Amino acid sequence: MPSQAYSEPLFDLLSFARRGPGRRDHLSPGEMQHIARTVRRTPEVLVKVLPSPATTLSAVRKHLAYIGRKGELDLESDDGERLRDGHDLVEDWDLDLDEFRRKSDLTGTRGREPARLVHKVIFSMPAGTQPDKVLAAVKNFAREEFALKHRYAMALHTDTDSPHVHVVIRAVSERGQRLHIRKATLREWRSGFAHHLRELGVAANATPRYIRGETTLRKSDGIYRASLRGESTHMRARSDAVARELAQGKLRIELGKAGLVKTHEEVRGHWLAVSRILTREGHPELAAHVRQFSEQMPPPKTEKEWMATKLAVRMRDGRARESPTL
Repeated sequence: MPSQAYSEPLFDLLSFARRGPGRRDHLSPGEMQHIARTVRRTPEVLVKVLPSPATTLSAVRKHLAYIGRKGELDLESDDGERLRDGHDLVEDWDLDLDEFRRKSDLTGTRGREPARLVHKVIFSMPAGTQPDKVLAAVKNFAREEFALKHRYAMALHTDTDSPHVHVVIRAVSERGQRLHIRKATLREWRSGFAHHLRELGVAANATPRYIRGETTLRKSDGIYRASLRGESTHMRARSDAVARELAQGKLRIELGKAGLVKTHEEVRGHWLAVSRILTREGHPELAAHVRQFSEQMPPPKTEKEWMATKLAVRMRDGRARESPTL
């Protein structure tokens, strides 16, 4: 459910140019602001739930040690306390009781994945964003979203180009209600995080990737981090397979290509409908930006096609370096 403390309607591009009673033909001031941020490519926030479950006390302790860099970084709890040892949080949050209740509840749980004791979430911004502003925005968001409901703790990491905050949220509230994070929840959280960044003077936006014309698939956290270190066997195998197809002179098209093309054309059509509405409502400059944005959307590509493009560039650059200068 949307936060009661913060609520801003999400921009629904697909409601424009839609046939039938759901069709939209008017834009609110808030929607126009969101459109302007998107077409002018305001930096996009990232909110990601880590997929590896924390269903045991040992897994929770291991993750708390990781985000606290084994005592090198402070963990800040929801009550403002700064801790160097996450073990205190496990006791303070009574996670041992949560684990005991879960193991004792034998009704309707057979065959199901064990319930999480905590949720592990990352809030991130692109390189160049002030880390202290990212941390402050996450604190303000978490206070409004979870205060007096779910216990949480966080730590700021600046060891990559993108400053990010790891947040650990107790899965069961103080009243015994379990937090379920769905896709709609993440959309709300992205919007709230971006809102709090803007309140601090940081340009930030929260628009779904497909609406921005981005078609590259996101990898799981483990694959993503391994690829950054150059240690992903999955990505290496995919890259080698693409290289073999390129060497044979034929890149086989993936089954999802047709769907990507269809979605891309539909999104462009909705953006053009928004441009027409803006023109009719007396906003020709923003309408022109929207048309330009839709025209400059990158062509839809599958993961294999993106890899092939990068490999071709790498091979071309390698040949250029090897060629003797005249």
